Parts: sequence; structure tokens; C-alpha cells
Amino acid sequence: MLLQKDYNPALNTVTAYGEHHLDINRVRFETAVCVGPEGPVRQLELQTAADIDAAFLKALIGLDAARQDPLAFLDDAPPALPKDAPEVLLIGTGSRQVFLAPDIIRPLLQLGIGVETMTTQAAARTYNILMSEERRVLALLLPGDPHA
Repeated sequence: MLLQKDYNPALNTVTAYGEHHLDINRVRFETAVCVGPEGPVRQLELQTAADIDAAFLKALIGLDAARQDPLAFLDDAPPALPKDAPEVLLIGTGSRQVFLAPDIIRPLLQLGIGVETMTTQAAARTYNILMSEERRVLALLLPGDPHA
């Protein structure tokens, strides 16, 4: 299904999707991807939502690479976020919505990053809307189950 007829080549846009693929900037991906409005589209090794854990999500947004304040523990301050950290992380879980366990998303929520899980098609549409509104959004999109 064609999702976005026109797109700004300077921004990463989901331009189409099918049951087992996504097109971003008119380039087809049949693997899980992580995409933000700018920068490269990252292909991921994930197969299903069950492969996602808290450490993976923290690494995905660059939290592990963020410089940590060595005295932050004195104030119970949260870790410093990377300057390009998203406001919201959309997780497209394939053709069916899968909710992640609270302990998986809690670390991001505690940092003020919203986390939403939905079908990949819904996540792709939502990503395009938020991206067009110039929001700091990051989308983790898994293709539909090829065995479904």
C-alpha cells in the first residue's frame, strides 16, 4: 500500500508498506529497521517483539553511549540523554500488536521518552505524521511474520 505519495528526500519517510516489507524513501526493507527523521536507516537483527529487551532499547536510543555524570547518583538524577534522544519511540510489532512487559519500557519512560507499541502499519503511519510535525520521533519497525 502506498503510504506517502510525495516525500522530502532530506527526511526519512515511510513511503509504502506491505505484509512483509517497508519502503523508506522508496527503498525496500524486508528486515526490522530503526528509522528517525534524519540519518541512516538502521537494519536490525530482530525477528519478533520477543527479541526486544530493556538493554536493546537503551542502546537503540544511544543511552549507553551518552556521557554519564559520575556524581548523578548523589541526586538520584537520571542518566544524561543524548542530545538527539527521541521524545517518543514507536515500536511496530509486525502484523499484530504486541505489548512489551513494563520492565522493558520502564527505563525509557523514567527518562521522559514515550514508548508506544502498535502494529507496524500503524507505527509507520504515526511515524510519518510525527516526523512531518518536526517531532523527535524514532521508529523501530518489525516486518510482518513471513510465516503468517
